[in-house]
Amino acid sequence: MGFHAPPVRWFVGVQLARHREEARLSMSKAGAMSGITKAKIAHLETGRQQQSAEDIATLLELYGADRWTIARLTELAGRGDEANWWTPWSAAIPSWLTTFVGLERIAEREFYYEVAAIIPGVLQTRAYAEALTTEAMLVRADLAERVVDFRIARATRLTDPDRPLRLHAVISSAALDSEVGTAEMREKQFVHLAKMADLPNVTVQVLRPEDAVRAGYHASGFGLLSFDAVSQCGYVELLDDAVYVYDRDRLRTYSTCAEDLQRVALDPERSLVLIRSKFT
Repeated sequence: MGFHAPPVRWFVGVQLARHREEARLSMSKAGAMSGITKAKIAHLETGRQQQSAEDIATLLELYGADRWTIARLTELAGRGDEANWWTPWSAAIPSWLTTFVGLERIAEREFYYEVAAIIPGVLQTRAYAEALTTEAMLVRADLAERVVDFRIARATRLTDPDRPLRLHAVISSAALDSEVGTAEMREKQFVHLAKMADLPNVTVQVLRPEDAVRAGYHASGFGLLSFDAVSQCGYVELLDDAVYVYDRDRLRTYSTCAEDLQRVALDPERSLVLIRSKFT
């Protein structure tokens, strides 16, 4: 198996590499100027080595980063244990997902577009998650309960009294018509979805087929995590892997797509009316 850096170490490493490249410095040159060896810089950038606040500050100062950026990345680096909250479920979730859910735990905001005809995992009830997991051929039967437990634990971030995640989800209208589980179970899922959409930190929009056409393209599902005003990470899930997007130009493309989806989907008020029509 390949090496998978812990979520925060991976993200901080990506940011260190980006700032070095924007400063037009090779690892060798950065090492000579900072006193940190080229090999260590390589390990810091790949997350193979723990990044200390001192090393982060030294390198970012060399790269010309501002004080706010340095403070923000050193603060994020110190939250590695928090981002590793998923470890009790490590046997039940794929390694390529752990980076996303780890970063999600410490993110300030998340945009998520679910193109499939299902409610996004972070907005699912236990019964709905159980029904989906039971029907999923890619989930081993002996791990199904732990997968469900993991999804429910992940969702607690939305109701964290101290630091709730600000979620903006765009879901397909097909998810409201998909016959997952029993009719009673689906009704309870819609009640829960409406309750979540009523939270001040959660926005849900429903995208109908005719709305999607207005966007001018058909995007696959993706997520965008924001840690502050400038730091973002994109996520695109594949069948058996995931692609992480952190290049600024590519992130701009995904941000534009997210804005388009929000523009053409039913607004939050009308979306909530449609969701409530499923149980009232």
